[in-house]
Amino acid sequence: MTYYEDLHKSPGKFDFVMANPPFNVDKVDKERLKDDPRYPFGLPKTDNANYLWMQIFYSALNETGRAGFVMANSAGDARGSELEIRRKMLENRAVDVMISVGPNFFYTVTLPCTLWFLDRGKRKTGRKDKVLFIDARHIFRQIDRAHRDWTPDQIEFICNIVRLYRGEVVETEAGSQKLMKESFPNSKYADVAGLCKVATLAEIEAQGWSLNPGRYVGVAERAADDFEFAERLEELSEELETLNAEARELEDRIAENVQQVLSESNA
Repeated sequence: MTYYEDLHKSPGKFDFVMANPPFNVDKVDKERLKDDPRYPFGLPKTDNANYLWMQIFYSALNETGRAGFVMANSAGDARGSELEIRRKMLENRAVDVMISVGPNFFYTVTLPCTLWFLDRGKRKTGRKDKVLFIDARHIFRQIDRAHRDWTPDQIEFICNIVRLYRGEVVETEAGSQKLMKESFPNSKYADVAGLCKVATLAEIEAQGWSLNPGRYVGVAERAADDFEFAERLEELSEELETLNAEARELEDRIAENVQQVLSESNA
């Protein structure tokens, strides 16, 4: 398995890494991982492989390499040993962009997720002490009741937020002009309530090293006469669905931990 074998001799080798690893994998034999250079920030004590995957991706990058991967929402706020690993990643100036994605983007599960983007080259830029947070949970196209995706202009819009943050030239070939004009009328990056926020490492430390975009982005302002009951009901319903999905995920993890404790006590 990937945790135990490095067939590509990957540390420091790649310019780019893109991955969609399985979430919350348990029963990884940590004894076989000791002294492996792919885990430079240490091994998580919890029976969960999320922070093993992150380090595999991080360690595979060269000094200017970038990685993008999908991860369970719970990883951004994980505590204990996982928090310590996350803190080390942040202090190494590796985390560049975090994007929240709403539910129903997977074909087989309803869980929401988070997109993580690492950039080992950001240490030599003006972004070294910053992280861009984007809340894209309300950006989607509803395909059917159980499935969503992003249209080309929505993908381009999200990418353009990152381009503005990085000081790069925006792209409009996919038709994102309207979305860009609505949120960034001056064609320059600015924090937008409910959409995006650039946070400093000091602000992130004050939030317990959380990488949950919702903690930073806040909620978009709404004028009193612009209130639409149906729209607000839909938002609340979506938030409830997200919370229910996350609750089920936590219930599964708690059940696994309880079973592990019981097994060890009976051994």
